[in-house]
Amino acid sequence: MPRPLWTGAISFGLVTIPVKVVSATQDHSIHFRQVHLEDLGRVRTRKVCELDGEALSQDEIGKGYELSKEQTVPITDEELDRIPLPTAKAIEIVAFVDADSVDPIRISDSYYLAIDGQVAAKPYTLLRRALERSDKVAVAKFAWHNRDRLGLLRVREGAIVLHSMRWPDEIRSPESLAPRQVELDDDEIDRAVQLTDTMALDSIAGFRDAYRDALEELIAAKSEGRELPEPAEGEEQGEGKVVDLMAALNASVEAAKESRGEGGGGEATVHAMRPRKKTASKKAASSGKATTGRKAGASGKTTGRKAGAGKTTAAKRTTGAKRTARKRSAS
Repeated sequence: MPRPLWTGAISFGLVTIPVKVVSATQDHSIHFRQVHLEDLGRVRTRKVCELDGEALSQDEIGKGYELSKEQTVPITDEELDRIPLPTAKAIEIVAFVDADSVDPIRISDSYYLAIDGQVAAKPYTLLRRALERSDKVAVAKFAWHNRDRLGLLRVREGAIVLHSMRWPDEIRSPESLAPRQVELDDDEIDRAVQLTDTMALDSIAGFRDAYRDALEELIAAKSEGRELPEPAEGEEQGEGKVVDLMAALNASVEAAKESRGEGGGGEATVHAMRPRKKTASKKAASSGKATTGRKAGASGKTTGRKAGAGKTTAAKRTTGAKRTARKRSAS
């Protein structure tokens, strides 16, 4: 079991359950160090005071709140510890709600709650069974790192999970990001729903981080002096292209069927998008001779302007020639 991050108790009405909090996730990302390219020496980040330029150790660094560019208020850890936090050593359940009522965007980090001693086994199991039978999740308040936090308790594979949650005022409104009103055909919506059904999976447990796999292969090849692996060819994504939406949906459904081994079957057909406005050629056809007349008139005016411009140019040339002749005769 990983090292506990926090110890305390779940407060469940008059029931107290001693628990230890352990991380529910692991970081499998590949981390790099900053190095000097010439000799691969480690490059470290130094914490330097901007006033005297001295490098500081951790015990010389404290907290401060900047009221303005000219004024900073120092805050000590002892002062923070004196602030009353009723949930300092307790995860206090305050309500039970339906799981579907919790917006996933509010869920942050996740932790497992393990029993802290055999005395906690029975009340822990009682809470777990109550959550399972009621099909609800528990909303709780707890304190961590001198902050009052909101949490969510649910059951996963026989263990109680604590999800740290964001407060409502920490979620930005997406109102300004919503797209403008667009028109969709029922056929397009039906085809999109069919695509979701075709791509449906019972579990996402089989997904892997393909980038990390390729990165590990690259590191192994360089460390062993082998030839570097060839980069995988990916499809180029067009930027800003206007596509036939129904054709794209039909092709996507067929591709999804083939990837699941269902075969094409020839069901999907590509339908051209119905134009919502008259095209230029149709407008011209409906207007008939009037359009031709306007074009002719416009063409005539243009020709006249060009002819006038030609006469002006010729006159300028004649005047220039006369001036040159007068100058020569005067000399």
